[in-house]
Amino acid sequence: MATSPLVRAQAAAAQLAYALPRPLRRLFAGQAVRLDGQELALDAQVLLKLQKLSGTRLGEREIEAARAEMEHGQQVINGKRLDGVVTREVSIPSDGAALPATLYTPAGLAEPSGLLVFYHGGGWVAGSRETHDNAVRYLAKHAGVRVLSVEYRQAPEHPFPTPVNDAIAAFDFAHAKAADLGADPDRIAVGGDSAGGNLAAVVALETTRRGGPAPVFQMLIYPAVDFTTRRRSRTLFGKDLLLTDSSISWFQAHYVPEGVDRADPRLSPLLAPDHSGLPPAYVATAGFDPLRDEGEAYAEKLRGAGVPVALSRQSDLIHGYLSFTGIGTRSREAVAELAGALRQALAGPKNTP
Repeated sequence: MATSPLVRAQAAAAQLAYALPRPLRRLFAGQAVRLDGQELALDAQVLLKLQKLSGTRLGEREIEAARAEMEHGQQVINGKRLDGVVTREVSIPSDGAALPATLYTPAGLAEPSGLLVFYHGGGWVAGSRETHDNAVRYLAKHAGVRVLSVEYRQAPEHPFPTPVNDAIAAFDFAHAKAADLGADPDRIAVGGDSAGGNLAAVVALETTRRGGPAPVFQMLIYPAVDFTTRRRSRTLFGKDLLLTDSSISWFQAHYVPEGVDRADPRLSPLLAPDHSGLPPAYVATAGFDPLRDEGEAYAEKLRGAGVPVALSRQSDLIHGYLSFTGIGTRSREAVAELAGALRQALAGPKNTP
């Protein structure tokens, strides 16, 4: 994607803000934010201040404008594109459609390797492989795995259940074509952030219940997992922290058609009647995120069903931190933890002397 002079100028301004000495960054960001026994990271506060100054917000406007704004915003904060990762374009069949996807391979990675099928966030409405390009590169490079990033179809043109069907088709494709992708079919995980975390959880649930190939691991990054219940975190953190209460409602209204039961486990995997036998999960939440409590409730539900779960709350961060590795250091630390968990989950058998 070409970068406009405006984006380059805004990106330079963002990098300048993060290069300021800490006292000046604090002055720019304002008084420390403390809620629910947590203090917001200064890096996150600087980002929110930049967002406020630019007038951007998630959703809550015309569809094309919302999509363009997310693409623009990610170009501003993505930072320099990570090297050491090669890409290949892939086409995935799904219900008569051809889904574009990108295969990310760390330079020099031997075959077969572990593979993560990745679903980007953006409220099932916005976001793309491009908005998550650097995040996926980071995961591939630092986890030492291949990543297949999927461009599933989006609402409102393609509402529920089309994105779910596309997500399952992408996993099935990755398993069937593992050799072509340089992957081990027995080491394929699913993962994603926010709406993508929802799709990853649903894929793990649906493929396990049907029998046959299923992921060996699920990486759920601040996932949306319950469309029926308004939890405490949505009230506590529903304003002025990037993802807002009203933007959640906006995204959900575009994704879920009228008359659809929001308790359907393909929307709300937390409400599935049985979670036993699901693959091990790494559930990441952010302390200052409206979705925090439902993500943590899902981790507890999985644990209660006997599923191995690692729950990691990044108590000082906001929703979206996977995509903030290009600015500051705090988000990069959190994403490094994600990459470490993925590396461990998809590690191959140890060579014997």
